[in-house]
Amino acid sequence: MAQRKDNNNTPNNASRNGNYNIPFVAVTMLFFMWGFLTALNDILIPHLKAVFDLTYTKAMLIQFTFFGAYFLISLPSGKIIAVLGYQRGIVIGLLTAGLGAVLFYPAASATSYPLFLTALFVLASGITLLQVAANPYVAVLGNPATASSRLNLTQAFNSLGTTVAPYFGGLFILSATMIGSDAMHQLSPGQLQTYRLQEAASVQTPYLGLAAALTVLAGIIALLKLPVIAEVEDHKLKPGKLQDALRHSNLSLGVIGIFVYVGAEVSIGSLLISFFGQPDIAGLKQAVAAGFVSYYWGGAMIGRFVGSALLQKVNPGRLLGVFALVAFALVITTVLTKGQVAMWAILSVGLFNSIMFPTIFTLGISGLGKLTSQGSSLLIMAIIGGAIIPLIQGMLADTYGIQNAFLLPASCYLYIVYYGFKGSNARRIKR
Repeated sequence: MAQRKDNNNTPNNASRNGNYNIPFVAVTMLFFMWGFLTALNDILIPHLKAVFDLTYTKAMLIQFTFFGAYFLISLPSGKIIAVLGYQRGIVIGLLTAGLGAVLFYPAASATSYPLFLTALFVLASGITLLQVAANPYVAVLGNPATASSRLNLTQAFNSLGTTVAPYFGGLFILSATMIGSDAMHQLSPGQLQTYRLQEAASVQTPYLGLAAALTVLAGIIALLKLPVIAEVEDHKLKPGKLQDALRHSNLSLGVIGIFVYVGAEVSIGSLLISFFGQPDIAGLKQAVAAGFVSYYWGGAMIGRFVGSALLQKVNPGRLLGVFALVAFALVITTVLTKGQVAMWAILSVGLFNSIMFPTIFTLGISGLGKLTSQGSSLLIMAIIGGAIIPLIQGMLADTYGIQNAFLLPASCYLYIVYYGFKGSNARRIKR
């Protein structure tokens, strides 16, 4: 039988021989980039909220639009990968994200919130394609027994991107000249338009730079010779059905796990700058508070490096349950206290968020075999939790106050406790 080759005519036996170093490094670069882009939303929310004088609910449309793309684009992304392969899918994803970043320029010139949301949707569509391709690719680039450890390591570099992004955004996007809502209402229509144009323009140069970086990275990936992984990319295999994949309880419950985890992580990160600005918490200005947001994402980065080592020795489900229980306790502490205690308790949640996404993901696709791509698409679709839960939290913040709104992510962590200790145990559901 002739050897099967990948898109760059690399023999498939290269992957079988375990030569995964270059592919692993290349895919890890993707994790850094989409982490960086995702965390910039935490800067955009308070910035555009101030520019357009939005309520918390309307400001959370940023996350709703961004993560809504995951739900809408995940299945089409799976089909693109099935036809073109993982490598070409990654290149298309990077170029699409780059186009979304370019669209920030006309959105700022027109000072249009709907155009900003459109640009975010295009950018997130590209990231969705990257996620659908990269997560299962990393999971099979080596020993299946250490898949959770490997994905945690790549997610650590994703967290490096989310750690750097708030500093970057605070430096180049958030302005010390931002004025409050009361002052905005005192401006004439002409003065208001000039002010909004000036503040909105601060995103143009940073996002054009990101578009250039995404395009360069797409070129690098296109030129690399990446191996085909037969277990996930053999087009001769008969494709499975989504309902067949959902018969595996670890996947069906894992879909809920990803939904609530991403929702909790994103809703906390989205409100940190506003929360730290509260007089009874820290009373920080936006540009200063942005620096502290990096501690939240930096904790996740540290936790993933540590978790990558722990998961080689500790049962993944058990460790997930313990981390989720600690995260729940920290959020409750934030709700019940004030000042520095509340501030540092919520920042510490990032450390225990660390292993959750990659561990839920690998537990969810465990044992799926030829249904792995379907399971991956379903898990990526569940990232829509990052759209829905923050929007609900925004409504709660408008109604009951920003501090009480943190009870919503606290409840999300309770479900993850259940999934870690019990729900992640693989079981096929009879129907």
